[in-house]
Amino acid sequence: MRDLNKELKDKKINYDVLEKYGFIKNKNLYVYEKNILDDKFKIIVTIDHNEMLSKIIDNSLNEEYLMVDIKNISGFFVGTIKEIYDKEIQNIIKNCTSKNIFKNKQSKEIIEYIQNTYHDELEYLWEKFPKTAIWRNKQNQKWYGLMMSISKSKLGIESNEEIEIIDLRYPKGKIEDIIDYQKIYPGYHMNKHSWITILLDDSINTKDLLSYIDNSYNLSLDK
Repeated sequence: MRDLNKELKDKKINYDVLEKYGFIKNKNLYVYEKNILDDKFKIIVTIDHNEMLSKIIDNSLNEEYLMVDIKNISGFFVGTIKEIYDKEIQNIIKNCTSKNIFKNKQSKEIIEYIQNTYHDELEYLWEKFPKTAIWRNKQNQKWYGLMMSISKSKLGIESNEEIEIIDLRYPKGKIEDIIDYQKIYPGYHMNKHSWITILLDDSINTKDLLSYIDNSYNLSLDK
């Protein structure tokens, strides 16, 4: 049995697509089965309470084929099975999961709000910076939000603790009125004359934060 939970780091399972992909649901258990190599072997993947496990069954013996998970084993036959097996697992992860980088409560509330209000998804544009993503206005492709996980020290705070932040547009000429260097900072990695950075640690209540998001979206509409 192969434990796939390491493969799910910073990912979430999209349960709404599992059955479309071919999983069979039985209460909270989802099971995917696929015969390979002229039905000689069968891949079985199970998902239960956010845990994913997989195995290969030798159909002629009705036993688990353990050779695919033995390190440093060689041979064309086992290599072929392992290649097919690994590819199928990666396809499942690609098609049935999505990124789950930002995990704190307020970040999740923001992501859900933007999805429901503006129908925009976070875009992860930089492979080298997996903890950075943006929202853009579909009407003109302008960004109106940037979410990151960074060290507090990047903001001048004496701590190396990681914190989730959001960068938002803010009216030019009014930035200094709102910056307090405790909850709200000049835009990190953005134009400090037209962007602000807000800590997503509940130091600002979510209702006010959502109004800043609406304001940023509206500013992105300006020519």
